[in-house]
Amino acid sequence: MRGTPLTVLSVGAAALALGVLGAPAAQAASPSAQPSSSSSSSSASGAAPVTTSGTSFLTATTLAPGQSAQVAASTGDYLYWAFAASAGQTDTVKVDVTLPPSAQRHGTQTWTVDVFDGLRRRQACTAGPQSGTADQNTGAVSMSCTLRQIRSWAEPWSGDPLPGTYYVRLSVTDVQQPDLGLAAQVNLQVGSAGGADDAQPEGGDLKAPLVPPVNPGATAAPGAVSAPSPTPAATAAATPGGALVAAPTAPKSHWYSGLFSGWNTRWFWTLGGAALASLAGVGGYTLTRHPRGRRPWPPRPPRSQGDFS
Repeated sequence: MRGTPLTVLSVGAAALALGVLGAPAAQAASPSAQPSSSSSSSSASGAAPVTTSGTSFLTATTLAPGQSAQVAASTGDYLYWAFAASAGQTDTVKVDVTLPPSAQRHGTQTWTVDVFDGLRRRQACTAGPQSGTADQNTGAVSMSCTLRQIRSWAEPWSGDPLPGTYYVRLSVTDVQQPDLGLAAQVNLQVGSAGGADDAQPEGGDLKAPLVPPVNPGATAAPGAVSAPSPTPAATAAATPGGALVAAPTAPKSHWYSGLFSGWNTRWFWTLGGAALASLAGVGGYTLTRHPRGRRPWPPRPPRSQGDFS
């Protein structure tokens, strides 16, 4: 009976050891969604900032959600970026511009940030200074623009922000002429608040987001343009079995076709117009200057005062 407690203790210790050793293996073998989601979110939020910008709406650089932009720009250029916004979001664009050294500048500079929707309509900002002015001794300028909440639908006549692509344009609106072309550093960040739960639609939904085509194509290299391929109609007309498509026929010619074509066309129109103008002039003069009937000839002598016969 005395060995029974020792046996129980040994069995419990063995079980505890097996549980401790098996727990890491079970934890490693069991799939968990939380680490993957956290890693994906960290990778999305920690994406490397873009270092380029576009010069127009078509060449705007696309920003991923949570991605920033750090661009070395030239004073006076237009810089474009594009980002996606969904219904219920309230997006905020923040821009910090590091100006050139004060020794290189000749006066004040005013920078402005504008936001456009997918239809390239300028959207109003509800908060934040859109423009920033820096004097010659100021080394940086900051701007921000908070858009209205993205709606899931809007009236055709309204300019409400709709889901889709939005464009950010950064430009210099006031600068001295000698300062154009100076190097500047731009740091742009796009943040959003809210989500689909805050959309609160009012009876309609947008069929498709306003996502216009970006980067439509590229210029072909010299010599890469090939001859156009023949159309199916021309191929069918050239082949023996192409009786289904009739070949174009030549226009019919008549006996008067050659009179009004070729080098003599100008002469016919000139002579015909001159004859018609002459006839019109003679007829108008006859109707307006010559009364109807004949005048007596020779004309009668004028009557004297005493002649009453």
